[in-house]
Amino acid sequence: MEPPVRLASTGTIIHGVSVGEVLGVSTLAQARLIAGESGLGRIVQRLNVMEVPDILAWVKPHELLLTTGYPLRNTPQSLGRLVSDLDERGLAALAIKLGRYVDELPGEMVEQADRLGFPLILLPDDVGFDDILNQVLTDILNRQAAVLARAEEAHRALVQVVLAGGGLDEVTEGVAGLLDVAVAAVDGGGRVLATAGPPDHVTVLRESIRREAPAGAPPRSGRSGTEQARREAPAGRPEGRGRTLVSVPVVAAGHHHGRIVAYSPSGAIRDSDIGILERAATVAALVVTRQEAVNAVESKYRADFLRDVLTGRAGSAERVATRSRAFGWDLERPVTVLVAEIDPDGDERSAQDRLVTSWTAAIRRHDPRGAVAGFSHEVVAVVGATADTARLARDAAAAFTDSPPAASPPVTFSTGTSRHCAGADTLPDAYAQALKAARVGRQLHGPGAVAHFDQLGVYRLLSLVNDTEELHAFVRETLGPLATDDDAENSDLRRTLQVLLETNLNVAETARRLHFHYNTLRYRIGKLERLLGGFTDDPHLRLNLTLALHVLRMRGI
Repeated sequence: MEPPVRLASTGTIIHGVSVGEVLGVSTLAQARLIAGESGLGRIVQRLNVMEVPDILAWVKPHELLLTTGYPLRNTPQSLGRLVSDLDERGLAALAIKLGRYVDELPGEMVEQADRLGFPLILLPDDVGFDDILNQVLTDILNRQAAVLARAEEAHRALVQVVLAGGGLDEVTEGVAGLLDVAVAAVDGGGRVLATAGPPDHVTVLRESIRREAPAGAPPRSGRSGTEQARREAPAGRPEGRGRTLVSVPVVAAGHHHGRIVAYSPSGAIRDSDIGILERAATVAALVVTRQEAVNAVESKYRADFLRDVLTGRAGSAERVATRSRAFGWDLERPVTVLVAEIDPDGDERSAQDRLVTSWTAAIRRHDPRGAVAGFSHEVVAVVGATADTARLARDAAAAFTDSPPAASPPVTFSTGTSRHCAGADTLPDAYAQALKAARVGRQLHGPGAVAHFDQLGVYRLLSLVNDTEELHAFVRETLGPLATDDDAENSDLRRTLQVLLETNLNVAETARRLHFHYNTLRYRIGKLERLLGGFTDDPHLRLNLTLALHVLRMRGI
């Protein structure tokens, strides 16, 4: 059976009164409950009159059904089944006048009502249905008006908090004060952003959120926040009994930003309070989107300034130091530059934001005074020279891996680290070193590589040659036909040459690595010397061949 409170957006009555409260109205002072006492907490949201035989097709949940028994006068044997049918359709209760068409209710019907907790009410003869309808509906509407007025008043108060510049701390404090409960604002990843309420209750609430982290996922499509918060509510729960823990999602522009969670150890969160929590979630969405807009502007200014610093266009050292301090950065100390660059074939548009978030969180943990900013397809971080850059890169990679987008192929990034530099004046050189380390490291070790500029060896020297065409010419002149992959045999010979040079011309070891017969390898060596010259006797030629192979590997020529 569905919960007794439904969507406000439907335009229907969303709050009602219990059957027990209905029996307390003046027009029903002489009414008598004859069965189903355990169901007095059922909620009445509407009334209906049954005076036609096919009433079951028209009844709706949470109705108080009034009847004189006229449709049942000729079928008393079906009265026992009627209670079960009405209960299955979610009706609140059945009120009947006896004596005119039905003299008494069969015992089977009374037993069935007691077993199901379905209230059967005997109406006095002198009370008209119109009087009951008017009085009960008036009570229902008055209650709904009071609940809506309370929710609207709470909404105005919470909006005023935002207009006054308040954030999630102030919103949670406002809700905690209105409902006298512990309240937390939680982001989409399950991280608690703000709390309010009695400290011991907040502690229990935090633990509940930690245990139920998966509940922070966005609600399923087509389900409102109210339904999500209430979908486990027992249908027969009286209005006076509330829930202990309620969660309402914070959604703005179709994006799930987290949730508002309320906790009351006494189970004092009622259906009417959920409306206030929904208002709080709406206001929280406003706070979050406002902060995102501010963060986006600040991030752009930070990125623009750091880019100017790394390209030497930020002005004097004094100006750089002043603006850096305004951003909370310390660029006057010895620092190291790291560059994290999305590897090719990854979806940069979806991964770049995650990359920035991962590195920002890692920098905050390892060096709160460090600078970090996202550029078009990379993230650049400037940290103190004493920071453990290898551990920092591992932490950022772990955070990036732990937050993959749904239904997307894995995306990786390569990281490069510069030498230490003394200050802002040398940052452009350090940035160039880190960028080269990231790109050369990817060429040497594949996607996801982590490389330090000083660990590149000969590749560090080759990376400093800016004339790429000269390197290409050197490769063509040195390797001749082996410089390209146009011919499969040439590629195979180049592989043989590379292993020979790596083993310092150890023919036996080379044959073992390549799984060649010794005589086959001797034949290949002869062919290589006819193409390249007598490299087995010329150490200078061997050096040139080694460098040319390194250029091919590094440049991907």
